[in-house]
Amino acid sequence: MSSLKSRFINFLRLIFPSTLLELGVFLFFLIGYGILGSYIALNYRIIFDSRIPWDAYFSFDNKAIVMTGGSFERHPLSYYFFNWIRELALFISNGKMDSTFRLTLAWLSNIMVSACILQVFKYLKNIIRLPLTICFLILAFFGIFSTNILLSFTPENFTYTLFLLTLYNHYAALKLQKEEKIPALALAFAGVTIGGLTITNIIKVFIPLPFEKGIFKNWKSLLNASIRVLFTLICFILLYLNRINFKYENIFSKTSQQYEKFSNVNSTPIWDMILSFFFGGNILFPGFIVRDKNNMKGFDYKGLFMDVYTSWLPYIFIAIILTLILWSYLKNFKNRLVQILMISFFFDIIIHCIMRFGLHTSYIYGGHFVYIYPLLLGWLFQAYRSNAKSLSFLTVTLGGLLVYLLFNNYMRMHEFFWFLNQYYQ
Repeated sequence: MSSLKSRFINFLRLIFPSTLLELGVFLFFLIGYGILGSYIALNYRIIFDSRIPWDAYFSFDNKAIVMTGGSFERHPLSYYFFNWIRELALFISNGKMDSTFRLTLAWLSNIMVSACILQVFKYLKNIIRLPLTICFLILAFFGIFSTNILLSFTPENFTYTLFLLTLYNHYAALKLQKEEKIPALALAFAGVTIGGLTITNIIKVFIPLPFEKGIFKNWKSLLNASIRVLFTLICFILLYLNRINFKYENIFSKTSQQYEKFSNVNSTPIWDMILSFFFGGNILFPGFIVRDKNNMKGFDYKGLFMDVYTSWLPYIFIAIILTLILWSYLKNFKNRLVQILMISFFFDIIIHCIMRFGLHTSYIYGGHFVYIYPLLLGWLFQAYRSNAKSLSFLTVTLGGLLVYLLFNNYMRMHEFFWFLNQYYQ
């Protein structure tokens, strides 16, 4: 009984701030994002408008996600999750889908993104063991990523996936550092929640398993891991089939339709979509395009989309970021925690850049992988902790990137508010 109580307490400490410093970090971002989201929710109708099912801004499907959880083939269990979100928001707004309803949705998103940043801070501090000054520099950089800014007020699968993936990576890193196995129940819970919100992410839940100590040394360890994976898959598949009334044939037809729809857009060179949308748009806002949209029921509205970069500076910025990430990976190649992060990142690269699924709008998928950047940057700093010159170089470089990112994203958010004032008051 005491062991169960201890595990529960440790789980709470993992999720929530466990020190005053962690509480300060969480509240700082909660307040910052909260001011932004509250202003948008109370003054504009873009967060949720019952007439607009999708694509009001940057291809997010706010209404569709809130009302249905999204398509069952890509988001198999999010229907149940967003039922709770919607009912809670309706309870707080007395059953009205008004500004209070939007405010509740925005604050739930704000809490998730702020909690994600808290998990990144804990990882940097407790796993990588960086000095606080470096932790705060990386957090400041990560905190103004375009994905984090947008998801902090957007009710979407990506918002909750970002938190869950960051939490799971932190949890798995703690287990591996202690040379412990990830328990079957924890693995199943991660598989159901992370895979339930976006089905392809369930593979990421299993990535840490091959890095457990001694897993390939004897058949018992390998069998134990296989049983844990099988248990997770059985739980997930049964819940998935129950969601679609066991009409499994629908999965294949719908998945094929989705792939055709989201992988055949060739209006922009592939290399530019990869740099501007996949690697760039999740960090550094590019330019915006306003398009005419229709809800297929006679209501016309305006949609805001990202364009590719039009200046050489953003491309240099992204090239420097990718260089730092690759540098970190090569420098820490033998570090199994770094391998876990990079393998997860490679998986997203394969889906979006090689298979080209959603490449033309891959800037919205940042919730699946943007947490990789601050963690790999943290490992790069850690690798040079005893080299003063290299540490100074990295600090100055990241500081310069931070200044440019802050300036660019501030100006782009100013354009975003122009769009809101024009069409969504």
